[in-house]
Amino acid sequence: MHRRDFLGKCVGAGASVSAPMLNFGRCRLYAASERTCSIRAVDLVENSLVIDMLGLLTLDWPRLRRWHTDPRTFSPEDFTPLRESGINVFNPAVDLNGKHPNAETREWLQQWNGFIAARNQQFTRVLRCSDIETSRSAGKIGILLGMQNSDHFRSAEDVPTFWDLGQRLSQLTYNGANRIGYGCTERVDQGLTEFGESIVSAMNTSGMIIDVSHAGERTTLDAFEASGHPVLITHSNCKALVPHPRCKSDGVIRAMAKQGGVMGITCVRSFLRRSEDATLEDALNHFDHAIRVAGLEHIGIGSDTDLQGRDGTSAAVRTRGLNHPRRIYDLTDGLLRRRYNSADIALILGGNFRRVMSRIFC
Repeated sequence: MHRRDFLGKCVGAGASVSAPMLNFGRCRLYAASERTCSIRAVDLVENSLVIDMLGLLTLDWPRLRRWHTDPRTFSPEDFTPLRESGINVFNPAVDLNGKHPNAETREWLQQWNGFIAARNQQFTRVLRCSDIETSRSAGKIGILLGMQNSDHFRSAEDVPTFWDLGQRLSQLTYNGANRIGYGCTERVDQGLTEFGESIVSAMNTSGMIIDVSHAGERTTLDAFEASGHPVLITHSNCKALVPHPRCKSDGVIRAMAKQGGVMGITCVRSFLRRSEDATLEDALNHFDHAIRVAGLEHIGIGSDTDLQGRDGTSAAVRTRGLNHPRRIYDLTDGLLRRRYNSADIALILGGNFRRVMSRIFC
């Protein structure tokens, strides 16, 4: 949404074009809401590339299945909140958790390919970095196809096969162990396996992004050492603030930055705060901490939620302040309050992930 359209909606809500509409530099995010956002944040989002490196279009799986099965069921009303979210690129990665991961992942990617092809006036499949810019300039949403498990790779030869199907990112493990390595919930993490090393090598050769968001600590550090390309933590939080198995230690965050990677901070309640009553301020605390540890050039956004801000299928499972489709504006406003400058915020919103992707698959 352009700034003039955004402000136009504020005017349409009954505000005048004078001081009451601006509210000393602020306007309403929604016509029927008292939540306001600074004009500076609106400008920043509009003028920045915004990438959610783990963002789902919806957690309503039957609805997504309808879209995939019959793209005609995806309506203008479905696209409007995506277009107005301020997010330019989504990575809607999942772990299919099926009995036949190779065949099921092929089908999943083919469904996405069919949907994007049928709705190509609204979406772009991100196959190379230049697709990000062309998609954004055309007012489309970029879809970077990733998976949250690599158990569909039966051998290193499968990696280029899935690359040809459009997959551009793969998380080495989900929470448990697979042939590649160990997930964060395993009691013992013996690190990257010999098979895992062959998969990392094949991913480097193809240009596929390696993600270790759910990997155990030793497997994560082994992946950093084995990969010739930067390895990403697309969606995690800081273990120093919340001792959750899915959060990363300061040692891992430093090693990620040293290796050239970028870490996306999530909006998931249980990763933001020990109690489940998490807020935007808790998320900002994780940004602050990760930036102190890694440096600002290595931090981005990986919300691990759907467009509505849900991190579970219940509408109640959301973080306060980040529980609506235009949450990126609130997050930007929060970063401004924390005294980050415009150039720094542009890097966090998407510039850092865009830079590292140019090193991997452009």
